[in-house]
Amino acid sequence: MAGVEASVRYLINGDRDCVQQALAQMDLRRKVNLLIGEWKAAGGGDVLPDVRDRVRLRLVKTAVGPERASTRR
Repeated sequence: MAGVEASVRYLINGDRDCVQQALAQMDLRRKVNLLIGEWKAAGGGDVLPDVRDRVRLRLVKTAVGPERASTRR
C-alpha cells in the first residue's frame, strides 16, 4: 500500500494523471477496512499495533540477531 501511495504522490507532484493509481489506493483501503471489520466481527477487540510498535520490535530483533547469526555459521 505504501508503494501505491508513493506512486500517487509522485504523479501528483509531477502534475500527471494519477487516476489508476488513486483508484488502486482506494481499493486497497477498502479491503483493509473490510478485513478490520471482519476481525472485529469475529471478536477482535485488541488494539492493533501501529508503526511505532513494529519499528520497536524490529530494533529489538536486529539487536539480538547478529550474535545468533554468527553462531550459526
